[in-house]
Amino acid sequence: MSLETKVSGSDPIDLRRVNKNDQSCEVFQKDQLNCCFEIVNDLNMSTTTIDPIDRLLDAAQNGKTLIKNRDVLHFTFMPSQILHRDPEQEKITQSLLPILMESRPSNLLVYGKPGTGKTLVIKKVLSKIQKRVEEGSFPIKLAYTNAKQETTLYGLLVSFGRQLGLGSQKTNNEKMWLPSTGLSISEVFNRILYVIDKNETNAVFVIDEIDYLAELIQKTGKDVLYQITRANERLTTGSLTLIGVSNDLTFKERLDPRVISSLSEEEVVFTNYNLPQIREILDARIEVAFDEGIVTDSALNLCSAMAGRESGDARRALDLLRVAAEIAERSQMPTVTEEHIRMAAEKIEENKEVIALRSYPLHEKLLILAIMKSSEISTGEVYSTYKSLCKDIRQKELTQRRVTQMLSEIEMSGIIAGRIVHQGTHGNTKKFKITVSPDMVKTTFKDEMLLEDIL
Repeated sequence: MSLETKVSGSDPIDLRRVNKNDQSCEVFQKDQLNCCFEIVNDLNMSTTTIDPIDRLLDAAQNGKTLIKNRDVLHFTFMPSQILHRDPEQEKITQSLLPILMESRPSNLLVYGKPGTGKTLVIKKVLSKIQKRVEEGSFPIKLAYTNAKQETTLYGLLVSFGRQLGLGSQKTNNEKMWLPSTGLSISEVFNRILYVIDKNETNAVFVIDEIDYLAELIQKTGKDVLYQITRANERLTTGSLTLIGVSNDLTFKERLDPRVISSLSEEEVVFTNYNLPQIREILDARIEVAFDEGIVTDSALNLCSAMAGRESGDARRALDLLRVAAEIAERSQMPTVTEEHIRMAAEKIEENKEVIALRSYPLHEKLLILAIMKSSEISTGEVYSTYKSLCKDIRQKELTQRRVTQMLSEIEMSGIIAGRIVHQGTHGNTKKFKITVSPDMVKTTFKDEMLLEDIL
């Protein structure tokens, strides 16, 4: 290759690009002094290259698409039949049956680890009930919000208000509009009760990940749950029922005792799926998402085993399958194999520690912080530091027995590691250390309102 620059004078020459039999490329340009120069790129190959974006788009258009229905591989997809959750569907439906009889149902708490089908079942039951009541004259409104996504008490109440018909624009009736900011929490709640009474509505509020709401209440000191559970004492025509969904079985331990009795009038617990159940769930999704034979039996078995043994989490299994299929598709492979499942697991594992840290309820996070503050710390020292942290953020500590159980659960996830230390006549003790970097913990927890003062 040779590169030659020629200055040819000041004659005006238009910009030209010439490709001579794929052997050379000449570019004529003007410099700032209006003096034309010629760059000769003497190549024995074409300088024409395919844009990387076009190359990928062409491959996607011309290649084989493995996934014919991507929505089915997301955990938010609502299947026509929710497998292995008949008892839970029946319990939740029975709890809400009074709606069809034109009376107020009991408040309901639903517990279960992530990926056990809680939200899916509740949304399906509510959807079917909504269709039935729309055919009748009994005024019912089902409203749903997620306390983790609505990061403020104000935002959570505004979400419910909008679903009940409170507008964002000011009207002649001041109580019928709800600004996005500017009102007190009590005034927002008063307007929600006003619209329920005015329309004689029988409202059902569903608060998903309600444990995050409990944390907001403890941080702000404004007990919205107490107001919600006591709302029917203030309503004259309509009614309000609460359904709380939590990933944390110890959730109630952080509530005001006055709230507990009225909030948990009925409870439903979702257990983890076992391996055969996860395999059936995946198999049903594969039938809709792929053509026959695209996902090999060995890939299905490995995907089921990974999710079943680790957590019994159907959401994790679906994520594995979806990512594996995307890897195979991008590689223009004809099928999804075991190797693609393993590659997907590695890809997901990169963010697993951060996801695990975020998913822990408040008190598990406090225990992780207690352990992080020392290079190695005994069970008794963990509990002492944990109690101090609870005091700092005005939380009621759990019992030492419960904390010991929680330490074992966290240890199983791999975030902390424990070892037995022999102390001679003093017996044995267990010492813990954190297995992830303190910076990762701090970065992951920095957006937690309750923890910001103790990081």
